[in-house]
Amino acid sequence: GALLVNERIDREELCGALSPCSLSFEIVVENPLELYSGTVEIQDINDNDPVFPSSQARLEISESVAAGARFPLESAQDPDVGINSLQTYQLSANPNFALDVQTRVDGSKYAELVLQKELDREEQKELNLVLTALDGGSPPRSAHVQIHIDVIDANDNAPVFNQSTYKASVRENTPSGTLVARIGAYDLDDGPNGDIVYSFSSHTPAKVRELFALDSATGELRVKGQLDYEETKLYEIYLQAKDKGAVPGVAHCKVLVEVVDVNDNAPEVTVTSVYSPVPEDAAPGTVVALLSVTDLDSHDNGLVSDVNDNAPKVSQDSYDVYVPENNMPGIPILNVSATDPDLGRNAHLSYTLLQGDTTFGHLFSINRENGTLYLLTPLDHEDQVEFSMMVQVQDSGFPPLATNVSVSVFVTDLNDNAPVVLYPHPNTTATYADVVAPGTPAGHMVTKVVAVDADAGYNAWISYTLLQATDPSLFSVGLHSGEVITARQLREDDAPEHTLVILLKDHGEPVLSTSATVSISVAEMVKEVLTDLTDVAPANDPRGHVTFYLILAVILVSAAFFITMLSVGIFKCYKWRQSKELYNSSRSTTYRTPGPLHHIDAVRGGFTPPSFYHQVYLTTDSRQSDLLCKKPFTSSPLGSRQGTIRNGEPGLYHQIVGTTSRLPTPAE
Repeated sequence: GALLVNERIDREELCGALSPCSLSFEIVVENPLELYSGTVEIQDINDNDPVFPSSQARLEISESVAAGARFPLESAQDPDVGINSLQTYQLSANPNFALDVQTRVDGSKYAELVLQKELDREEQKELNLVLTALDGGSPPRSAHVQIHIDVIDANDNAPVFNQSTYKASVRENTPSGTLVARIGAYDLDDGPNGDIVYSFSSHTPAKVRELFALDSATGELRVKGQLDYEETKLYEIYLQAKDKGAVPGVAHCKVLVEVVDVNDNAPEVTVTSVYSPVPEDAAPGTVVALLSVTDLDSHDNGLVSDVNDNAPKVSQDSYDVYVPENNMPGIPILNVSATDPDLGRNAHLSYTLLQGDTTFGHLFSINRENGTLYLLTPLDHEDQVEFSMMVQVQDSGFPPLATNVSVSVFVTDLNDNAPVVLYPHPNTTATYADVVAPGTPAGHMVTKVVAVDADAGYNAWISYTLLQATDPSLFSVGLHSGEVITARQLREDDAPEHTLVILLKDHGEPVLSTSATVSISVAEMVKEVLTDLTDVAPANDPRGHVTFYLILAVILVSAAFFITMLSVGIFKCYKWRQSKELYNSSRSTTYRTPGPLHHIDAVRGGFTPPSFYHQVYLTTDSRQSDLLCKKPFTSSPLGSRQGTIRNGEPGLYHQIVGTTSRLPTPAE
């Protein structure tokens, strides 16, 4: 039953960087039947030295680089694990640089040079340093690399990355050439000094360079090799951007690439037969075989899989957010909360802002991972009071399910606008005074100050206060109306000219104010005031022409009105005299019966068509009666009198009959 080593064991060859390193086996014991599982852990010994990729490293550093700048160095590799792996770095003594040892996510170490004292090319053109890598063995093993630093002049602007750390995720078994991330940097210099070349940092492991490719011109990081989640779940890639100046400026960033597990491993079933063949008289319950099932995939890909049959659930369907105007940019204003009862990727949620309005992209942003809504720029209540948008919460299942949430952002008002005076106009160059007559009693409104405030509510409520006056006892100002009224009766000994300075304040916090100046003249007649204003008004007052045209227009309108009224009077007088003459003529005429009708001659004369005939009956006082006209007919010119209407047809033949009897009614 002894377990022996069959050949020399090399832990680095069997397990590489995996720790702990173990080998599993199974032993079957018969009579009685038993199955034993065992594991042999291969312990590491410090049998490997750290190794640098090259024996010498060369750096070019400008003398204008400020203290505190960092320069990544090539990392040494040690295939041992645990305490026997690479533990630290040491730097030879020098007055300018210090060494800072950093730890990656996987526990490996890398070193960076930190400039403590600024370089001076005129004092020293180059420096030679020695970097030593040490593991934790006993005794420790080490490796050395010579660092040659050239101190040169460079352009004064180095490239700057948009962000120091980029995050991306890619599915394992992704085909070569798939875009992983796009890094970006900018350089304020012009020409070659502003052209940027992207590359891997010097301490990027060789394994990473084999799996990923970086476009030096565009900064696109793409898959180059075959990714395997079961081998490595996270890659920490260090990249740099360097311009093309004589002394190139360099910027560094980090890309964290998460490998997403794909269900690319089928479950493995191991069957161990015990009885072969099985006797026909075997009793029920007899063990026939032992089975074990394993799956190399992780999480849900290694279990009974979940179905994405649940959409994300939000805590509420809509949100109302109130934000004061003039806010600080970049502040969080809301956190959209959602859950998904599914498992694994089916429950992984991402938040997206659905931008119905293209301008929202410049105002709002949402964190895809946690649903925090940020306000990017200051808002103005006077510009827009409300913003409405939709936030979509989507899981990572296939197909993905999503839920939309309505978000309304209301901009609350702050007192950021002072009152604005509309009257009297504050920017006028001429002086126009309001006029009040001597002896005016108290309580008389002389003028009114008109102002507006662009704010809302209490912030726009304006109060008026008399700040300064020629005679403070003579005038007062309405607190909320702005009306300037006399506080007492004007006396003969009061000054002829008064200047009032009125303070206008709103009721916001803090209070904003402005002032208005009102000029008031005390005069008996407007002519006196106009004389005074002529003395102080500018020589070329553009409103003088307007006054002239207004006076001319009033004169012309008055003349036209007088002529019209005179014409109407003459016409009325003429009509009255004509009717009077007709009345006198009718009273002198003797009564007589109507003679024969001669409408046929009129028809033949072409005055009216033969189918029209009107017969009119008038009394001796017919000027005070209505004219009754018969409708046209065709049967007979002497037809029935029925159908008479109260209107007349010009140009038709009428026969006038004088009679003392009443007018016939329409029915007659």
